[in-house]
Amino acid sequence: MFNIKTKKITVISLSEVKDILSKLDITNADQIQKRTYDYVIKFSTPDTRKLKKTSEKIVALGYLNLEEAHQILNVNPKTIPELRVFTSGWKKLIPTEVMEQILSIVEKVY
Repeated sequence: MFNIKTKKITVISLSEVKDILSKLDITNADQIQKRTYDYVIKFSTPDTRKLKKTSEKIVALGYLNLEEAHQILNVNPKTIPELRVFTSGWKKLIPTEVMEQILSIVEKVY
């Protein structure tokens, strides 16, 4: 009847994007790849493995999924109000104690 195809979505951090794009020959890359590479060089964290472990710690707190953890780590919020901008957008009410734990975890990466 219907031929519905599903695609697997893999959530990756900016540092993982940087690792992937650094393997490309930038002189032959298209404009989007060049702009993306320029962006991730400026805004990504240096250690991909450390970032993965950190995002798993945030997910283990039980309030956020992997995609949300990556978004938080990519932005590197410093205060609870900055963190609440994201959680309110996701329509999640997270206790202040957990927000403080998340900020503490994020601070250790940077």
